[in-house]
Amino acid sequence: MEATKKTEINNDYLDNLKTEQTQFRVAPSSEGNCCLASYNRRDFYKITLTTTGSSQLLYANRGIHIDKPALVFTNPMVPYSWEGDHAGAKGYFCVFTDKFLHSGSRMESLEESTLFKAGGDPVHFLNDNQTDYIYGLFKRMHQELDSEYLYKYELIRNHLNLIIHEAIKMHPTVAYFTPQNAASRITKLFLALLEKQFPVDSAQYSLVLKKASDYADKLAVHVNHLNAAVSEITGRSTTTHINERILAEAKSLLTHTNWSVAEIAVSLGFDYSSYFNNFFKKHTGLTPMALRKAL
Repeated sequence: MEATKKTEINNDYLDNLKTEQTQFRVAPSSEGNCCLASYNRRDFYKITLTTTGSSQLLYANRGIHIDKPALVFTNPMVPYSWEGDHAGAKGYFCVFTDKFLHSGSRMESLEESTLFKAGGDPVHFLNDNQTDYIYGLFKRMHQELDSEYLYKYELIRNHLNLIIHEAIKMHPTVAYFTPQNAASRITKLFLALLEKQFPVDSAQYSLVLKKASDYADKLAVHVNHLNAAVSEITGRSTTTHINERILAEAKSLLTHTNWSVAEIAVSLGFDYSSYFNNFFKKHTGLTPMALRKAL
């Protein structure tokens, strides 16, 4: 009976391995940006250890100079740009999903963690001892990823948690600066964040960001500030951009999928099909079913 139980446990782990292979990647920075072409970029968080060079991490209305060893935490739902000479960068990076880390029983969602959320502290500068210690953790994760050890992802998860807890303990004081032409930057990041939600590739998916205030929260700016910036740069309101993109996706789903109107409504963030019908008819003059029948 004990042998049977052991076999069941091992089979569970083998099944988990197949899943976890797509939920975690780690590599030295010299290998370039991690390729996530086969994954859903909305799902991936990234931790970068940079030990050399000078660069700037730029968000909507704030920037951070990085000119010494640092740990950098980036969230796929908070647009940013990282400017500088990365060709000779030394260090490591890893990408992973919230699900991968929560398999290790972390209590809070990564999206709510001060390390990843909008307005949090994404950069943690390191002293020599901290750099050596965290570099060693990344190196061990990289080695374990290529190993044949059956429980390697559990071990990797432990190393990843150590990196996160080291950062939480640091409580950094980061000097932020305001980038030039902040309105243009805010607008560019808003549009990038809007586009990142599409295409909708599953009837089980539902848009997370539906209103201007949702985008403002992600960009860590006041909604009035976001609206003013977008209107100044594009001549159109934030809500207009959101509605036009949702409408374009709705037409695409009605044309190219066999999903029901109810499924399309949910996937585009509408609580009820009637809300979606009213929205669609207001902007097109047709109901979703009328458009589909006319194709």
